[in-house]
Amino acid sequence: MAGKQIDASGLDRILTLEIARVTERAAVAAARLRGRGDEMAADQVAVDAMRQELNRLPIDGVVVIGEGERDEAPMLYIGEEVGTRDGAKVDIALDPLEGTTICAKNMPNSLAVIAIAEKGSLLYAPDVYMEKIAIGPGYPAGTVSLDASATENIQSIACAKGVPVSEVTACILDRPRHARMIEEVRATGAAIYLIGDGDVAGVIHTTDPEETGIDIYLGIGGAPEGVLAAAALRCIGGQMQGRLQLNTQEKIDRAAKMGISDPLRVYSIEDMARGDVLFSATGVTDGNLLKGVRFAADAITTHTIVMRSSSRTVREIKARHQDLDKFD
Repeated sequence: MAGKQIDASGLDRILTLEIARVTERAAVAAARLRGRGDEMAADQVAVDAMRQELNRLPIDGVVVIGEGERDEAPMLYIGEEVGTRDGAKVDIALDPLEGTTICAKNMPNSLAVIAIAEKGSLLYAPDVYMEKIAIGPGYPAGTVSLDASATENIQSIACAKGVPVSEVTACILDRPRHARMIEEVRATGAAIYLIGDGDVAGVIHTTDPEETGIDIYLGIGGAPEGVLAAAALRCIGGQMQGRLQLNTQEKIDRAAKMGISDPLRVYSIEDMARGDVLFSATGVTDGNLLKGVRFAADAITTHTIVMRSSSRTVREIKARHQDLDKFD
């Protein structure tokens, strides 16, 4: 790899700020369609904007988590090559509009998200569901496990935190598939924070329970969001496990083409995001984590969080963009 592209810690430091421009541009494009009720249109403009900005980055990148597999998405598909092609070889996981429904309804916690890591460092997985569990930093290794019941995990985190179960709050996607889990968690005496969409933000919220009130994330969501969430946790700290839901032969075969031979494997956070990882998220709508895009006559304001695993640096960027033409 070119010496000027990689520093001693891994990825070129300049990319830490450059990727903020990628999520900013996607977020602004999507935010123009907030509350319009058109999920597909909002997602498409975010994809177009993110791809355009990605291709300005000095990287030789391959999308490993994207909008879908090659035959399902016209751009930012799994396997697509992006960047100027004259920089470091990197893996890219992205979601130009995390929470399409909540953007269309102008509800909280819609984000534009991307993670970049050294080549071979991000889980290369099909676009299927993933069972996930995540907690923030400061707990002993093995505090939670996908092989344990929801009750056992709630009790374990309460013990590790030194509080009664009644003071634990679990974040769970509000889906029919989680009805039994929700009943089980409530039976323990723990509280539940139900979200309609946006489980990348849901996982990240576990890293600051004093601010968000969320101690643990549980449930089944998208595998792409799982890898992105793992990348974020690698930068902030925390524990996470994921298990792909390969419950049909067709899904097993798709996964096998990507080198996944064990359909029941439990992936640790390091299995999903290794080495030096950069992560950026820009708010599209207001949320617990980030403010949404603001439009004024003479400026556009964005709120972005950018993180790097090797330095454990977390930057908040509140940017006022006065050159409005760059978002056209």
